[in-house]
Order: sequence, then C-alpha cells, then structure tokens
Amino acid sequence: MNFIDWIRQPWPWYVAGPLVGLTVPMLLLLGNKTFGISSSLRHVCAACIPSKIPFFSYDWKKEIWNLFFVGGVLMGGVVVALFLSNPDPMIVAPALAEELSGYGITNYNSLVPPDVFNWPELLTVRGLLMMVGGGFLVGFGTRYAGGCTSGHAIMGLSNLQWPSLVATICFMAGGFIMANLILPFILKL
Repeated sequence: MNFIDWIRQPWPWYVAGPLVGLTVPMLLLLGNKTFGISSSLRHVCAACIPSKIPFFSYDWKKEIWNLFFVGGVLMGGVVVALFLSNPDPMIVAPALAEELSGYGITNYNSLVPPDVFNWPELLTVRGLLMMVGGGFLVGFGTRYAGGCTSGHAIMGLSNLQWPSLVATICFMAGGFIMANLILPFILKL
C-alpha cells in the first residue's frame, strides 16, 4: 500500500480522537485559551474593517494563528477534494436509503446529495429553508452561543467552562430535534 492509498482510508477512532484531543493541551501550552472556527470571521473583520465598532476594536494580531489554522483547513479541503477524494458513490445503509428515497433522495454520488443541494433546488421552498435558512441559523446560533461547536465542545469542555457545557448540550439537543423531527418535515416539501 502506497502513501496515497494509506491516507485515503478512514482513520480509526483511537488515532483520530487522541489527535483532536491533543490540540487542547498544545494550545494551552502555547498560551491560547480559545479555539474554534467562528472567531476567525471576527478576526478578519477586525483586520479589514477600519471602524470604531467596539466588537472589532481589539488586537486581532494576537490571534493571527487562528487565521493560519482556518487557511490550513481550507487548503486541506482543497487538497482532499482534488487529490484524495474517493470517486465511488457514498455507501448508505439500506434502511436509510429506503427512508431517503421516500423524500426523493436517491443520488449518493457525492458527499452531499445533489437531489437536495444544487442551484435549481435553491429556488424551491425546501432548498431555501435548508441552505439559506440553515446557514442563517448556524451563524446566529454561533454568535448567540459565543462560539461554534468545535470551540465549545473541544476547548470549552476541556477547560471545564459551564457555558460550554450548556452550549454543547443545546447543540446536541438541537441536532437530535432537527434530524428526527424537523428535517423529515422539510424534506417532504
């Protein structure tokens, strides 16, 4: 097995989990108390918008490592999409495939189903709710909760922060409610 084949295969939980977990002590040793993707947008706005808005008036240069982290995430996504992606259709459990076919989702040729996520679908009620409404709710929720799921669940819980525990419980409850109660209703539209 060559390197490309080795890196393409899924990594087991006992390798990937500790690697994610080790980011917390590494960041704490480097003196960083926060971690997450959502704060990067604030840093970009603070760097690019010369205004007196108090929310953006801080020394964003102290957090520049976070911008490099996000840049690395974007570059990693591009590398994987161009060179490491699996061209085979997604493998979906038969019971799930049967349930999804009831909603008109039968194409599993990409990571997200093109039956739902495509440009013409954006002009439908279902597409508008899922793509635009969902994007708004994610952005609003991230700002309202004071951070994203990765920041709260990885860094906040590791620092034993009560707000992060509350936010993570709410993220999980919201995900369960959405996946089991609201999403089936939206997919029928």
